[in-house]
Amino acid sequence: MVGVLVLSACVTPPLPASVPVPIAVERNGLDAFSLSGRFSMRHEGKSYVGQLTWRHDGADNELVLSSPLGQGLAEIISDSGGARLTGSDGRSQTAANADELLQSALAYPLSLSQLLDWLRGRNPDHGKMVRDALGRPLHLSHEDWRIDYDYDSDDPQALPGRLFVEREGGFTLRLRIDQWQRLPADTAGDSAK
Repeated sequence: MVGVLVLSACVTPPLPASVPVPIAVERNGLDAFSLSGRFSMRHEGKSYVGQLTWRHDGADNELVLSSPLGQGLAEIISDSGGARLTGSDGRSQTAANADELLQSALAYPLSLSQLLDWLRGRNPDHGKMVRDALGRPLHLSHEDWRIDYDYDSDDPQALPGRLFVEREGGFTLRLRIDQWQRLPADTAGDSAK
């Protein structure tokens, strides 16, 4: 224990600005992050599993979906100018934004903006949020969606390690987030230039 106290008293130099740092911020202030993890999804009788990486910075998003073994399946890049989905076959589709793209290209009822809010624990209008004893989101009901949260630590500001999303009619999404990273301040807000 004494060794831990001595080590924690040591001053370490700040990380270079280009290196993402672990997240230790309030959820509502999380506007620039990257995450990596695994997903399983069931929609219209079909099941999909794989890996994902997501870089979000203001209006800019880069979402890469891969097979369980890491082979690229799809990449979605969006910013204030529009969105583009590129499949593993090299074909691209575009739309005005990522939400329209997911709906038109993949016919998924889940929008990227909804998922972003749910990951950060933001309660949409007319949603019912239940919080745990530490004040973190535990369960959210919004329209015909049900979202359950699970955490890897007891930190009151911890971001979810697991997200369970279900919609009446059979759509389910399970996310296991292996790593959250806050993007450095010098890259956050670049999209606002």
